[in-house]
Amino acid sequence: MCQTGWDIPGVRWNVPERTVLEERLAARESFRDAVCSWIDADGARRHFQISGEPKFDLSGRFTGYRGIGNDVTDRVHRDDDQRRFRSAIDATADAIFLLDRATLRFTDVNDTACRMLGYSLQELLALGPMELGAGSRDYIGGIYDDLISGSAAYKVTELWLQRRDGSRFPVEIHRQAHRSDDGWTIVAVARDITERKEAEGRLRQLAHYDQLTGLPNRTLFYDSLKSTLALAEQRHLGVGVLLIDLDRFKNVNDTLGHSTGDELLRQVSQRLMKCVRAKDTIGRLGGDEFALILSDAGNVHSASIVANKVMRAFRQPFTLEGREVTMTASIGLTVYPTDALEADTLIKYADSAMYEAKDAGRNTFRFYTEDMNSRMLQKCALEDDLRRAIEHDEFVLYYQPKMQVDTGEWSGVEALIRWNRPGHGLVSPAVFVPALEETGLIVPVGAWVINAACRKISNWEHAGIGPIPVAVNVSGRQFLHEGLAATIEAAIRRYRIEPSLLEIEITESSLMSNAEHTVDVLQDLKALGIRISIDDFGTGYSSLAYLKRFPIDKLKIDIAFIRDVTTNEDDAAITTAIINMAHSLKLKVIAEGVETLEQLEFLRTHRCDEIQGYYFSRPLPAPELKKLRQSSRVGRSGGPAAIC
Repeated sequence: MCQTGWDIPGVRWNVPERTVLEERLAARESFRDAVCSWIDADGARRHFQISGEPKFDLSGRFTGYRGIGNDVTDRVHRDDDQRRFRSAIDATADAIFLLDRATLRFTDVNDTACRMLGYSLQELLALGPMELGAGSRDYIGGIYDDLISGSAAYKVTELWLQRRDGSRFPVEIHRQAHRSDDGWTIVAVARDITERKEAEGRLRQLAHYDQLTGLPNRTLFYDSLKSTLALAEQRHLGVGVLLIDLDRFKNVNDTLGHSTGDELLRQVSQRLMKCVRAKDTIGRLGGDEFALILSDAGNVHSASIVANKVMRAFRQPFTLEGREVTMTASIGLTVYPTDALEADTLIKYADSAMYEAKDAGRNTFRFYTEDMNSRMLQKCALEDDLRRAIEHDEFVLYYQPKMQVDTGEWSGVEALIRWNRPGHGLVSPAVFVPALEETGLIVPVGAWVINAACRKISNWEHAGIGPIPVAVNVSGRQFLHEGLAATIEAAIRRYRIEPSLLEIEITESSLMSNAEHTVDVLQDLKALGIRISIDDFGTGYSSLAYLKRFPIDKLKIDIAFIRDVTTNEDDAAITTAIINMAHSLKLKVIAEGVETLEQLEFLRTHRCDEIQGYYFSRPLPAPELKKLRQSSRVGRSGGPAAIC
């Protein structure tokens, strides 16, 4: 009985080929180039390509094949290697292209290239790099010729390719040139770098743009200014630089919160962008400071037009979390090449001009002038000296007595800070307190005042001339600082004083900047047992409803009403109304700035509780106050104990 090839032990056929052979045998047809394999004597598998014709006897029974077979083991191994290689390149994440240099057409591509570009294999083989948006035929041919000549310039490049749907995306291309009998073949491996480019873009955004407003940051703004100045020099143009600083922006942060402050900065940036042209540059330098570059605007008139536009942009209140907030700005201006030639100098001069605008009352603008620089240097020196003043113990407290109107007895003193500045002598608070506020040093200096006042209360008691109540002024910035209550409590404990001997005076405007928050803070302070007064009363906008809620003890009538209280009917009416209102709310009233007997008599007639002013005593250093206290007291007649 004859066997077919698939019946012989050890012979292996591919299933499709075996099926074809079976079908041909059944049809008594010959077969060609069938491949089978078996193990040879050495134990190695050999592959053979066989062609044959079936033979049958007279009865029609299959008797075998007559044919020829060739050993194709090497070819089969090569084919297997190629299939494995093809599977590997089709599975890679990179697109692979083989291109004929002569025709600039693809001769082969992998599956990734098809997926990446949206084409089928047949479609891509009819195209070349030109159709994918990689460049013109001459440009691409030149790149490949340089590559063939050995140049490394184009071995790795980045470019944008176009998909079948027209969308474009960035790729990194690695190229190699290979020589064959048929000519040169270019192998190009393309990697989609979209995510990398997006990440790089995010890094550039972080490095050069303000994340809150989207505006150029300080680094990019300076680079833009330098580029603008270089171009202006070539074209003989002028450039305007505006430095814009929001007025009292910290009050918004302190009272409404930092998130509200951030929203304000975003709205400010949007308004500023409407004030400039497309060719101008606006940046946020940091905090609440913005800057503008006005290209080809090199004179005072053109720069002032933009400055006025910015001022008008701030007239409309900002809507923040459902409430309207009014904000103003101070602006400093410099002009290239009139004021300076370098970017750093222009910014410095604009900064000086901006501070001049603030000193002029804010909500205005100033152009740089030569004398501003010297004033700015003086201001910087003042701030530097103030930073050292606490460490060097240069601050000192003076004390001004306060008197009971009905008895003429002392009711306490007000502590007033002075600065013994080296080389300048005693400096008035009108000079340095604004600088303390501006730099934020008012908080540590205010803490020093509280501690010094508590220490003095303790010293006077131990010296037998107390107890003397002491009032200290608390600035708006210090009042909003979250550590105020802790500072006061620590000082009271440290010097072991009766809390009611310490009184804090807070201006009316500071209390009303955020009335709801003020109620909470005042309650925390009142819980310590201290006294609380509203300073400069009558100059702000207190609500009677809030006055009822504020846990306060006293109102201090501002000197502006006392100065002409005996000659001005309006001042007299206001003073009388404040006294009556305070008494109806069960509050004490003190009048400051009393300098004449007539003023004292008016206040006594209208039942003011306490008075303070030069009619009795100017502010005195502690040793002089001690002598005054020991040597004389105000008589019940109301005459002055001392006119110093």
